[in-house]
Amino acid sequence: MIDIQKIDELLTRGVAEVIHLDTLRTKLLAGKPLRVKFGIDPTSPHIHLGRAVALWKLRDLQDLGHTIVFIIGDFTGVIGDTSDKESERPMLSREVVEQNLATYFEQAGKILDMNKVEKHKNTEWLEKLTYREITEHAEAFSLSDFIARENIKRRMDRGMRVSLRELLYPLMQGYDSVAVDADIEIGGTDQKFNMLAGRRLQEHFGKEPQSILMVDLIEGLDGRKMSSSWGNTVNLTDMPSDMFGKVMSLRDEFIIKYFVHATHVSPEHLGEVRGALGRGDNPRNLKLDLATEIVSMYHGKEEALRTRKGFIATFQKKEVPDDIQEIDMKAGELFSDLLVRAGIVVSKSDWRRLVDEGAVRRMDGDVEEKITNHFEVAVNGIYKIGKRRFVKIRAT
Repeated sequence: MIDIQKIDELLTRGVAEVIHLDTLRTKLLAGKPLRVKFGIDPTSPHIHLGRAVALWKLRDLQDLGHTIVFIIGDFTGVIGDTSDKESERPMLSREVVEQNLATYFEQAGKILDMNKVEKHKNTEWLEKLTYREITEHAEAFSLSDFIARENIKRRMDRGMRVSLRELLYPLMQGYDSVAVDADIEIGGTDQKFNMLAGRRLQEHFGKEPQSILMVDLIEGLDGRKMSSSWGNTVNLTDMPSDMFGKVMSLRDEFIIKYFVHATHVSPEHLGEVRGALGRGDNPRNLKLDLATEIVSMYHGKEEALRTRKGFIATFQKKEVPDDIQEIDMKAGELFSDLLVRAGIVVSKSDWRRLVDEGAVRRMDGDVEEKITNHFEVAVNGIYKIGKRRFVKIRAT
């Protein structure tokens, strides 16, 4: 039996625009299985919550019996999409792209039933195209179509370089829709031009053009659009404590948007959150509920409640958590080398930045002692790294 309420919520909640809404709704109500395309370029090793907004739409469609066609853009990832960029995105090497995509299907499996997903990499068809075929595809578009895009126009008005490579990207993503016979494509609002290119190329090849469902973009930890390029992400691979802490650091103005886009709470629950904010309730308490909900989606309810309890003890009651990560140090090893080796900090420059900001502290009971020397040798003890991470260092 067709769940009309679920279809209506699918087409409205967190949705910015649907191309051919009436057609798509009619098809969904008919119950005939559709092919739903979603593509993602592996520009980072992590899938973040901004991407997960679309993945949850895919899960809803999967639950309704439709086929999810998940494309990793290992070819387009090398080329680089500048749809949301104010400057030219550099090309990535194939080696970096392959490293980045290593766990993408596994990460998507936190949301989708990957046993039922049709999985592809777009080298399967894009690498085989000849110049003759690419020229044929390019004939479907004009230069004015491309340069009319807002971010491209701004760059050209400023005299910034726009490479011919960037012009080819929409053709490639568009041809993906032809290759997999997509009935629907789902993506963020920044992908509108590329998804419309899919419709145009499908028409060129005599196929029925796909419907397009565009989801809203969500802001990251610094208030800008969540993007791996800016490092302002909440990643599906984050440990529960890191995920929880990141959500708690969000600006209060994004609480409602995250409840709408990053959770599956009911419309009634959303109404309660709006009412609480309207009454002037403490946003911190609402963010505790938000963080608990998000962590439970990726790590389970039990882990989410345990993490919530630990967060309250650590950051509201100023206690050191019980289950902190332990690291074995080598004799004479520098803090910087140890923490980079353990993956606690990304690099030595990251370590130096934290030290300069006074964000590395040794915990001795209620006393916090700042680490001020970039080249200090590691010693036993409990340390607070940044705002949320605690580690216990011990000699081997």
